[in-house]
Amino acid sequence: MSVTLLDPTNEEVPVARQITPRPEAIVGKVALLDIAKRRSDEFLDRLQEAMERRLPQVEVNRYQKPTFSKPAPADLRREIKKINDFVVIGLAD
Repeated sequence: MSVTLLDPTNEEVPVARQITPRPEAIVGKVALLDIAKRRSDEFLDRLQEAMERRLPQVEVNRYQKPTFSKPAPADLRREIKKINDFVVIGLAD
């Protein structure tokens, strides 16, 4: 199966990227990152409820960016990577 990824950044020379293989199961710690847009917390609340119901082997950790208009601070990204096995970013409006 061939997949085409479109990168919205302005790259004069596109960078070759490979998709990370999907895990066979979601087990471990999952970070839910609220990007601080309106109602993204509501989306992540529902997602967390569904995960806790369907994936009892998963521990959910919640995080929030200070503002949606900038990337997550480096310290926050390092903490998420150090503690969690997966990350889901909640975008809503």
